[in-house]
Amino acid sequence: MPITILLADDHAMVRRGLHVFLSTQPDMEVVGEASNGQEALEQAEQLHPDVVLMDLHMPVLDGIETARRLRSILPGIRIIVLTSFSDQDHVVPAVRAGVKGYLLKDIEPEDLAAAIRNVHAGQVELHPAAAGQLMHVMASSEQSMNDLPGHVNPHTSTRLPEQERDGRGKETSHGPDMLTRREREVLGLIAQGLSNKEIAIKLIITEKTVKTHVSHLLDKLGLADRTQAALHAVRNGWVV
Repeated sequence: MPITILLADDHAMVRRGLHVFLSTQPDMEVVGEASNGQEALEQAEQLHPDVVLMDLHMPVLDGIETARRLRSILPGIRIIVLTSFSDQDHVVPAVRAGVKGYLLKDIEPEDLAAAIRNVHAGQVELHPAAAGQLMHVMASSEQSMNDLPGHVNPHTSTRLPEQERDGRGKETSHGPDMLTRREREVLGLIAQGLSNKEIAIKLIITEKTVKTHVSHLLDKLGLADRTQAALHAVRNGWVV
């Protein structure tokens, strides 16, 4: 079964471009388009898409409120924001509203397709700039961490959130000591929101080597992706 997608953006040319590209993906099907948040809600209720790919700035109903309402009426739906804004005032409210992906419009087409597949599979996809904003908020305020969806208050529960469990549902209890020095460096830079390319430049290593380190540290921590690793590292105080 293809991944069914609803597009929501107030610019017709953006919707058309996305529609044309996504239609070339054999495992995806665009089932509807909306020019504002209210239309997105109405079409989502009617079409029940797997994924809603939407802008934040839309007339009638903005993307944040649209996401909140979508999650309320269709709890299983996956929402990906595709926007031009990566500042804290946009990123944090979007994550709190329940979006599973936060991407910028300069993303490469194939990376967008991969992100849609990952979010549909249950992963979280954040642009490095968006991840950096989220890490900053989480590191600066314990209350902000506790307010984010999917997180627990360390003073009231020892149960790890779903995203900090491995693929078999087991809780991950691995600490930073099991990582090599280089893997800890890479993890710290991931938590700062740097991309693989930026990490490679900073550490003076190849991007392929960075990818290898990321793969190894994810495996050791029992986590699914770099976003989960960054959240895990910041919340446990591993990032200095």
